[in-house]
Amino acid sequence: MKRRKFLRAAAGTAASLPFFLHGTPLNTLSRSALFSGVDPESDKVLVLIQLNGGNDGLNMILPMDQYSNLRQVRSNIIIPENRVLSLTDTLSVHPNMEGVTNLYDEGKMGLVQSVGYPNQNRSHFRSSDIWTSGSPAEEFWANGWLGRWMDTLYDNYPTGFPNETYPHPFAITMGSSTSETCQGVASNYSLSLSDPFSLTPLLEGIGGELPDTPYGDELSFLRSAIAQSNAYGEVITEVANAGSNGVDYPDDNRLAGQLRNVALLVSGGIQTNVFVVNLGGFDTHSNQVEADDTTQGNHAELLKTLSEAIAVFQADLAALGLEDRVLTMTFSEFGRRIRSNGSLGCDHGTAAPLMLFGACVNSQVLGNNPEINPNAEVGEGVPMQYDFRDIYGSILMDWFEVEESTVKNLLYEDFTHLPILKNCTTVATDDPSLIPIALDVFPNPFGGSFTIKFTSENEHAKIDVFDALGAQIQNISNKKLPAGQHNINVDLSHLPAGVYFIRVRLGNRVQTKRLVKM
Repeated sequence: MKRRKFLRAAAGTAASLPFFLHGTPLNTLSRSALFSGVDPESDKVLVLIQLNGGNDGLNMILPMDQYSNLRQVRSNIIIPENRVLSLTDTLSVHPNMEGVTNLYDEGKMGLVQSVGYPNQNRSHFRSSDIWTSGSPAEEFWANGWLGRWMDTLYDNYPTGFPNETYPHPFAITMGSSTSETCQGVASNYSLSLSDPFSLTPLLEGIGGELPDTPYGDELSFLRSAIAQSNAYGEVITEVANAGSNGVDYPDDNRLAGQLRNVALLVSGGIQTNVFVVNLGGFDTHSNQVEADDTTQGNHAELLKTLSEAIAVFQADLAALGLEDRVLTMTFSEFGRRIRSNGSLGCDHGTAAPLMLFGACVNSQVLGNNPEINPNAEVGEGVPMQYDFRDIYGSILMDWFEVEESTVKNLLYEDFTHLPILKNCTTVATDDPSLIPIALDVFPNPFGGSFTIKFTSENEHAKIDVFDALGAQIQNISNKKLPAGQHNINVDLSHLPAGVYFIRVRLGNRVQTKRLVKM
């Protein structure tokens, strides 16, 4: 069995058998060791929503300045003009995507028009490989764009992992197989996971000396991979038990279920930087719409699932105080053709719009509406306006603080930075009194108490502790403080373990930090 295939299978059933680190079973490490180094305020999380099958961007985001031409080439599937939801003066969205529209109005959704890559490949498998690897269409790369980045950070992975410094998986794929986006040179950094509360241990087998043969090498690798998966499973279960959700999720939305687990784990203090979730069914060659009502059909149901899942996920992140830490992005292997086919569907195309969600997203439409020619050829697709690798690189730079030179090495030399994100820690004003608070909280995670450190400018200071659901638990200060640096000890030994927030308001400046009580 190939190593990559084994890791996909093994990770899907990871659990809690002991794993030894330098002679010490991982399950005997203290909880503080398991969670050492957590810095939730600076640890950014990227959630990738993969729309498998090739999403029809022209049925999702409609260029209304091109509507008359679009109607000519898509007469059997186009959404009636009076049924769409307005996004901008020239753009509308599918009527089933009210949640996405609301997020745009709230400044938490950004759209990049016509995203693709040069020399588009319309094969599902090959185009998916290109999107997950970040390779040129003409080259075959064996690793993923995020896996290559992680290879620059973690030497010798997977040997010696997990350990006390890095006890958590670096990436998690919700589902039964790991994501190729996180494939590194030696191994995949992603662990597959369906339910964090029902992890089943993999049998590690009987120990003993291994033969000095290729068989022995492979068996050694399998033993290590099983032990690693089991160790990660134990940590995930502990994190899940420490986490919570701030809102209710719909039971009948398969994507929402995946995102609910993401929010749960992030709220519990997991140090994982990347999550990948999946929604399949976008290969809509036929029956994309219903003949008597084009607002209904297979694609309409998929877009409803997508929109509702993202909306409830963002509401949960806001309720948990996590929305400044989490960035969500959709992607699909390609868009569909401009012309519909005779089966109430459309065939493999090229570029399509890409959506980003979060409090740190520039709420904008980047790029121009695609021009729709009423005489478009049967095989014509929406031409690429933005290279998807520029979006990847901009996320690496602005979200994960990767140097531009490194981004070019990871992706391609012609990388162009795009303004898709904003800085959530600064206030757009020239008023010097609104300089962000330099707030430090330590230790974090904490046992019974922690210290908050900040500098005030002779301002009134109101400091409160909130729980994960936003309830105010304790007031620490509500008085004017003299100018200078302040160190205040906060005792929460009387409260149960879980996620809390410290909110500091100095005059009209506010800063909130997330805390994990062990």
